[in-house]
Amino acid sequence: MAKRDRITVSLDTDRPVSEAAKARIRKTVRAALRAEGVSVPCEINVLLTDDKGIKKLNRAMRGINRATDVLSFPMFAYKPGYPPKSLKNADPSTGLTPLGDMAISVERVAAQAKEYGHSEKRELSYLTVHSVLHLLGYDHMDEGKMKKRMRRREEAILEILNAER
Repeated sequence: MAKRDRITVSLDTDRPVSEAAKARIRKTVRAALRAEGVSVPCEINVLLTDDKGIKKLNRAMRGINRATDVLSFPMFAYKPGYPPKSLKNADPSTGLTPLGDMAISVERVAAQAKEYGHSEKRELSYLTVHSVLHLLGYDHMDEGKMKKRMRRREEAILEILNAER
C-alpha cells in the first residue's frame, strides 16, 4: 500500500474548531497537492490559531506586528508548477517529503467569510489552498503574472472541491 500524506492539524486557540473543519483542511490539502501534480507522499503541519496567536507568529517570523489570515512556511524553495516528484527531499525515517507549515487564524476565517459573503467552509478551504500553493513555490507579492497564475490555480482547485464563490 502506498504511503499517504500526513497532514497534522493542531490548535492554539480557545475558539471551538469542529472535527469537520479539521477534516476539510486535510481534504483540501490533499486535493491541492494532487491538482498540482505532487506524486510523492508529503507532510504538512497546520496550526489553527486566533488573531493574537497569528500576530505573535507574524511578528516573530516576519517582523510584522499585526494579525493576518494565513502564514506559510515552506521547507523547500519549489518553483510554481514544478512540485516534488521524487523522494530526494524525503525524511528517511518517514519516507515523507516535508513541505512546511501553515498557520490559519480562525478569527479571520469567520470575519472574512462574512466580509466576502460566503461560508466559513469556503473561506477555510480558500486559505488552505492559498497556503499549500505558497508551500509549492507560488507567490503573489507582485501584481503581475505570478499573482494572476496563483489566483487561477486557487480557483481551479476550489472548483474541484466545489468550494468556488
